[in-house]
This record gives sequence, C-alpha cells and structure tokens, in this order.
Amino acid sequence: MTEWFQGTLGYGFGWFVATLILILMIALPLMLSVAMIIYADRKIWAAMALRRGPNVVGPFGLLQSFADGLKVYLKETIIPSSANRGLFILAPILTFTVALIGWAVIPFGPKMVLADINVGLLYLLAVSSLSVYGVIIAGWASNSKYPFYSALRAAAQMVSYEVSVGFVLISVILWAGTFNLSGIIEAQRGHIFGFINGFGLNPLLFPMAVIFLISSMAETARAPFDLTEAESELVAGFQTEYSSMSFALFWLGEYGNVLLMCALNATLFWGGWLPPLDWGPLYAVPGIVWLFAKIFGFFFIFSWVKATVPRYRYDQLMRLGWKIFLPISLFWVFLVSGYLMVTRYGAFS
Repeated sequence: MTEWFQGTLGYGFGWFVATLILILMIALPLMLSVAMIIYADRKIWAAMALRRGPNVVGPFGLLQSFADGLKVYLKETIIPSSANRGLFILAPILTFTVALIGWAVIPFGPKMVLADINVGLLYLLAVSSLSVYGVIIAGWASNSKYPFYSALRAAAQMVSYEVSVGFVLISVILWAGTFNLSGIIEAQRGHIFGFINGFGLNPLLFPMAVIFLISSMAETARAPFDLTEAESELVAGFQTEYSSMSFALFWLGEYGNVLLMCALNATLFWGGWLPPLDWGPLYAVPGIVWLFAKIFGFFFIFSWVKATVPRYRYDQLMRLGWKIFLPISLFWVFLVSGYLMVTRYGAFS
C-alpha cells in the first residue's frame, strides 16, 4: 500500500498518507476494542460474583460503555485552583498516547505490522516504562496529598517490576536470537516436539512466562497490584482531582495498556499470530484471529485475578518484586544462557 501511495502522491507525501492510514487502521479499532473490553471486564466480574452486570443499555448491555463515555463527555472539566494547570491537563493525554504508540511494533500476522523494526522489543520495553509517567505527573500536578502518595507508589512499583521484566525479556531474546517481534514469533514455530508453537511450554521458559504475566499486572497497576488507586487509603489515588474527559483518558489509557500487555504475553511466549499447533489446516484461520483469541484469553486471566484476589499490602508488593521475582529471573537468565551455550553453541565441545 505504501508503494502505491508513493507512486501516486510522491515519495514523501505518499509515505505520510500511507502511514497515517495504517495508524488509523490500528488506533480506531483499538479504541473500539477498549470500549468493548471494559464491557467484557464488567460482565466477567459480575459472573464471578453471581450478578448479571450491564444488561440494559443496548442488546445484552453492549452499549453500556458508549453510554458511560457520553456521560463523562458531557460533564464539566474541573481543574483545581492550586493545581499546575499545564501538567494537570498533559497527564491524561500522555497516558492515553503512550497506550497507543506501543501497538506500532505488534505483529498482527505475517508482514502485518506498522513498524517492523529490529529493536521492537526494546521499543516496547521503553513504551511500557513511559506509561507510569502519566500517573506520576497527575499525582504531582494535582497539588493534593492523596494523588501525590499515589505518584510515589507508582514510581516505586515501576522500578520494582521493570527490573525483573527486563531479565525475563533477556531470556526470550537469548532463545530467539533477535529483538524483532516477528522474528521472535517465527522462532516459536514448531518449538515443542516439532509441532507445538510457542515458548510457553518450554520447561526453561515457562517460569519466565508466569513471572512476565504477573509483572504485566503490576506494570499496568491491575489488581492485586492497584496500589496507585487504592480507594480504601487513597480515596482514588492519582485520579482523585480529575473529572470529565480527562478522567476518561486515564480509563482508556489503563485498558489500552492492559491490552498491550496481553498482546505482549501472547507474542513473546504463546506464538503470537501462530496457531497453537504447527498443522496445515489451522493456518487457514487468519493469524490476526489467533492473536486476538490469545489476547482475550489473557484478558480473561487479568479480570479473573481482579475479581478473586485481594489487594496486596505495600510491603507485600515490594517483597514480591525485589525478593522473589528479581532473584528468580536473574538466576533464570544464567540458566537459559548456560543451557544455550552448551547445546546450541557447543561451549564444551
């Protein structure tokens, strides 16, 4: 498509138009998916609590998220007089924007990726790290006690789990031999017994898949790691002073980050757009369908945990990150690299 636009509109402007169209093809369905995934989240919680959940607005309550969006859109935006006005407005915009830009390197199928860069995994690691800055800026700019406490918690939580996530990614990179996400997916083709796609069932990488899944919940501040918006002690955390669309952007950004982490779990450990088995007939199903099925599977786990697991105390949060995940992930990098040196590169031959 890019080549056609460049041939029609010129090299520079054609590239710009083609890239803009591709961005909208990702961003618009993603925003629609966020609305529907909020609905799915509420229905899953309701089912686990033996309730019905949204069921009035539209058929089966499908339009409930759009009704909620219209409600917050019509509300007044209130900015506290003592807040830093510029940063107060910037924080939700930053959160929402960062939630979108990570999708640029996610492969939806063979050659179906906006930016197939060689360092796609490093790009995603950087983007996931940036997501917490919206929370930190919102907490500081509100000039209020409880949002500021939330910002401090967010900073500590990001540092605690980002380190172990980095070691998990090192293990995947060592095994796949590339930072490119499409290359990582291809490395998972027929990985187990020659016909099971994915690193997740590899005994050496399965513990890393579990740590990455739990760390994903901590990175996105989902329960039981939602210490940044613990209403029992922080009223609502960093969102306390926000209203109207600025509050809605935080909500959309949070769910956008959750979907991104679900996609990253599926891509790094469970074959991405590959079917579960390396079997010809399964490839008749488009790769994007397999990817979305895996994303929804991980999102169900996120919702399941939120509905059933109580929130950690802050000392438990720090202990899990620093005293459990960090030593295990560091040891596993040593284990994986040693195994590969012996078996793949013949270190002692």
